[in-house]
Amino acid sequence: MNFEFDEDILNLKKNVRDFIQTEVEAVAMQIEEDNQIPEKIIQLSREMGLFGLSIPEQYGGLGIGMVGKCALYEEIGQTHNGYTTLIGAHTGIGTVGIVEMGNEEQKKKYLPAMASGEKLGAFALTEPDAGSNAANLKTTAVRKGDKFLINGLKHYITNAIEASVFTVMAVTDPGKGAKGITSFIVEKDFPGFQIGAVERKMGLRGSHSAELIFEDCEVPLENVLGTQGQGYVNALKILANGRAGLASRNLGSCQKLLDMSVRYAKERIQFGTPIIKHQAVSHMLAEMAVEIEALRSFTYRVAWMVDQGMKVIKEAAMLKLYGSEVYNRVADKAVQIHGGLGYIADYPVERFYRDARITRIYEGTSEIQKNIIASQLDIEYSGL
Repeated sequence: MNFEFDEDILNLKKNVRDFIQTEVEAVAMQIEEDNQIPEKIIQLSREMGLFGLSIPEQYGGLGIGMVGKCALYEEIGQTHNGYTTLIGAHTGIGTVGIVEMGNEEQKKKYLPAMASGEKLGAFALTEPDAGSNAANLKTTAVRKGDKFLINGLKHYITNAIEASVFTVMAVTDPGKGAKGITSFIVEKDFPGFQIGAVERKMGLRGSHSAELIFEDCEVPLENVLGTQGQGYVNALKILANGRAGLASRNLGSCQKLLDMSVRYAKERIQFGTPIIKHQAVSHMLAEMAVEIEALRSFTYRVAWMVDQGMKVIKEAAMLKLYGSEVYNRVADKAVQIHGGLGYIADYPVERFYRDARITRIYEGTSEIQKNIIASQLDIEYSGL
């Protein structure tokens, strides 16, 4: 395994780091207060090609592999997690389904505009009765002539407000259970589609989640994504593919928290000495550093496996589980090191602490990741 980055990725990594530090960080508090990412930041992100990270070059994207994407995601993760989520949800679960399972006509129609950031993507699986139990969908799609009519409700859909293209899972054959689910590409202006209530969340300000309402939503036959009846399998593939990306964004946030904590511990004087000299604080910093380095190695190993076309169901679940748990532990220690300042909304540590909590829930809870890992172990050891 070789995790060294080529010159192109190193240049991109530097450019993204500079952009994050000079542009996004300058408006991070504004994003938090306004619950909105400034249009200037969106436009600069378009110009840098950040919306095309997952899209092949022939469709206008950057065409980089998973290791390269993780290198960039790690930089993006060091800033406001609302912005991080907008980019990550689009370049991950918002586009990967069309990239991996779309036919040539679908790719030509949708990917160029998604690569440029003209149109953003979102992934619509979760429903009131189908979260962790993804096979328990109630949204239906019934064929009528040359189209499908979709009826149902999705909720907690990231990028719902900003997106124009949605990968939607719906039941086409209720009698077949998970094998009766189909994936569809749904455009925002299709008749019968509307945005419902916008969710009020603990964190991720600037990243909007909302309900999607389908009332006889008309979807052309040519917008079936992949094979009819393979939607559940598609959903699992899309989620698994994005887990290395999510882990690398968590990694970037962890690194930012460690950097802030070390600087603060060197500056904060208590009992006549910087608190970094106190063993209780220095040990917390050491524990943070160890977990971050372990997460970094694990992240790039799984990313490398993805680039090699290897099966990563178990490893991706392990990485999602470990990455989100590490982020939460690192954030908790960062608040403790900063003391009262870490609990104040005027300082970014408090924001990272709130934002970290969702990583153990979205794109598959920690409990679901453990189920996946256990099921894969059961398969691997079936001969015993």
